[in-house]
Amino acid sequence: MFIPLYDTNRLRHIKQQYVTIGLIAFNTLIYFATALGGEQFTNAAVLGLGFIPSVVHDSVELAPQFVVIPESLSYVTYSFLHADIFHLGGNMLFLWVFGDNVEDALGHVRFLIFYLLCAIAGAFFQGLIAWDSQVPLIGASGAIAGVVAAYLILYPRVKVWVLAFARIPLRIPAFIPLILWILFQIVMFAADGEDQISWACHVGGIIAGAVLVLILRNRAVPLLAGAEEEAMVVAGQVPVAAEPASSDPQPAQAAPRWGRGSASSPD
Repeated sequence: MFIPLYDTNRLRHIKQQYVTIGLIAFNTLIYFATALGGEQFTNAAVLGLGFIPSVVHDSVELAPQFVVIPESLSYVTYSFLHADIFHLGGNMLFLWVFGDNVEDALGHVRFLIFYLLCAIAGAFFQGLIAWDSQVPLIGASGAIAGVVAAYLILYPRVKVWVLAFARIPLRIPAFIPLILWILFQIVMFAADGEDQISWACHVGGIIAGAVLVLILRNRAVPLLAGAEEEAMVVAGQVPVAAEPASSDPQPAQAAPRWGRGSASSPD
């Protein structure tokens, strides 16, 4: 329904979104490394590094040639594999538009921890829902869902540019597309929607992101930032906690599934 393009929410607490850029670069590098290896190599990577609930829960044993990491590590490694360029591009676009401000609110190290924990939560929830599934889960969607939930809690009224229905450019408050996106994931999960998309992974990431952002955010970052906070950011200033009036006030400075997929042909 909405494709995010750009937001007007500038960085306040960090100089550059190094972790966001690094995650985009790493995901892209892994995608092309597996894609250039050919279909057989890609399938081996999906089986060896994807999250397979039945394997993690020890109800099915993976063939020895595909065992490249301890099973528990697949809670993270799955999130760096993507089925195709559109799968990768969609996830990285959301991360590029929304990740920098979440990183700004959490700090570099805590944002990386946040991202990985959201990925883990997505896989964990998928594993609970499909305990004996032999279908590999791949894709950064669980982590990205967490980023979306965190951005909604931090900056719901900051304006974002989106393409509505992939055609119409609009500048609207962030809560409109993000709430609709989150509701869509929940509805599809409840309705047991298209089985090539792990709606459970998305929902797990959303829940984790909403909780973790409250725990990990910089306490100087307000929740539910609105129009006034955005205006201060654009002007190069940072909102600060209220202080007693002074005679000389100073301005503040500034799945596979989606995870998508199948054991034979990752998508």
